[in-house]
Amino acid sequence: MKRLFQYGGYFASGILILFGAGTIVAGSLGFSEVRDTIARENITATDDARELGADLEPGEPINTGAEAKEFAEIIRAHVLEATGGRTYAEMGRYLTATGEETDDEAEAATDEQGNPVSNGLRNLWVTATSLTTALNTAFLAERIALFSIVMGVALLLTGIGFLVLTISVFLRPSSTPVSA
Repeated sequence: MKRLFQYGGYFASGILILFGAGTIVAGSLGFSEVRDTIARENITATDDARELGADLEPGEPINTGAEAKEFAEIIRAHVLEATGGRTYAEMGRYLTATGEETDDEAEAATDEQGNPVSNGLRNLWVTATSLTTALNTAFLAERIALFSIVMGVALLLTGIGFLVLTISVFLRPSSTPVSA
């Protein structure tokens, strides 16, 4: 029975070490993929980045998840500026012939095909939301990759500790009784 526990300890240690190493590798690959994908887009901080409270220099390349998140805030600030501080839900769907916003399709101006003219600022908001969501997702993905690396280290250390414990319990010299 002792041998069963001994081999079980080795097996469990090996599994923890392998899972730890695998998790570290997967997290590292994910981390690298996020950064490569962000860099591939060639995004640079705008000239007003500092004025908008971002910790980015104008023209600085956006290469990390944290920088992507800050750039998402810059985009949001620009869109709020363009819409007069209003969000998507606060704007009318259409424009009237005089350029006023309305949600009433009957009041909306029509294009050459007779379709109601949509509110361009509202469409801008949708585009900005798509971009900021992608940038914030990059930030989240980078954080998940870091969490994977930390968890991999924890699994690796647990496996090593379990192996040391197994070796110390099952491979210590057996004590021989002392005769009186």
